[in-house]
Amino acid sequence: MADPPSHFTPEELERWRFGLAQANLNNILCHCRDCDATWMASDDENIACACGSRRVEHVACWQFPDG
Repeated sequence: MADPPSHFTPEELERWRFGLAQANLNNILCHCRDCDATWMASDDENIACACGSRRVEHVACWQFPDG
């Protein structure tokens, strides 16, 4: 199955992806489902807790408005 057509040029898409990566810097809330620890990170992939658990949920904080 073919991908749907993009509304962005390749350059625009690259700028959009770069903007998301910048927004995520030190802005991913992580929570360990095993030991209940929470911390901030810059990446939501391959996150492991200090306790060794990989059962970590993550939320990009920039997605939520202040207030």
